[in-house]
Amino acid sequence: MDPDGAGAIRKIIHIDMDAFYASVEQRDDPALRGRPVAVGGSRERGVVAAASYEARAFGVRSAMPSVTARRLCPDLVFVKPRFEVYRSISEQIRAVFAEHTDLIEPVALDEAYLDVTENRQGLPTATAVARAIRATIRAQTGLVASAGVSYNKFLAKVASDFRKPDALFVITPAMGPAFVEALPIGRFHGIGPVTEGRMKALGILTGRDLRALSLEALTKRFGASAPYYYGVSRGIDPRPVRVNRIRKSIGAENTFSDDSSEFAVLAERLAPILDKVWGAATAKEVRARTVTLKVKFADFEQITRARSVPGFVPDRAALEETVLLLLRDLFPLRRSVRLLGVSLSALEHGPAPEPRQLGLGL
Repeated sequence: MDPDGAGAIRKIIHIDMDAFYASVEQRDDPALRGRPVAVGGSRERGVVAAASYEARAFGVRSAMPSVTARRLCPDLVFVKPRFEVYRSISEQIRAVFAEHTDLIEPVALDEAYLDVTENRQGLPTATAVARAIRATIRAQTGLVASAGVSYNKFLAKVASDFRKPDALFVITPAMGPAFVEALPIGRFHGIGPVTEGRMKALGILTGRDLRALSLEALTKRFGASAPYYYGVSRGIDPRPVRVNRIRKSIGAENTFSDDSSEFAVLAERLAPILDKVWGAATAKEVRARTVTLKVKFADFEQITRARSVPGFVPDRAALEETVLLLLRDLFPLRRSVRLLGVSLSALEHGPAPEPRQLGLGL
């Protein structure tokens, strides 16, 4: 039986491309190979989108301010991201997945879950499928993928991270519960730094400590997340691989080369961000009820402001009007702004209904 209690044992693979953006840049520019590389940002401004393993050795991480990254690694090479290239390679990699299964749940450009309980190639084990996928990706793209294999999504994700980079790690049903017991709480997928800190303050350092708490005790401390923590601490995760993974939000943001506290300047800088967000929503046939404005100040403090509209945001002009109202409500500003972002949420998928023409009673 499946340890998750869902019948036959599932075979789940989590594929995670190693330092994807940075690896693409190093592949395409031999001068970058073996050097610490940061994709995104610049030596003076912005945020690191991805870091090569050479950069990670110095403590450079994604989402880190560029100035901090440069301080940690003075020889860090900053490279402008090429998202169209990354998307194209991601599509090539997903075509490799499709050679083995239809049950593919993309999580990002560089990672996905696959259910290979039944696989198209007739390979005897999920491990054999993972090995074949990694070899094909390397042969076709020159890039390295790590893979985790297990009987549920949580453990497959943990396994893919366990011995990165260039790793294939398997957690069998017999291994699962004991493996989780010994796992440091910071390595649990779904437990971020803030929750990790709260758990450690309560003396929860490992999966064994988490498992010792009842569902009732976890609910008192962690609310709606408690059933998930209760299950994964026992190696249980019944979530299926979702082929049509529903997007919860669509957004874009930009860090500016110079800070500003003037409304007219910030409104102008919002224009390309709004274009990108509305273009993505239109292309994906998504309608939204909620608009969120993200603002990061020069001192790196970050705030968000949101507004829900009746029905759905009808067009780009209405989106811009809503965002500018949210921005106007922040004035006068006491600090200048270094980053603005806009996102749409409370989404409904599918094309907008055709407007009804009123009858003239003739």
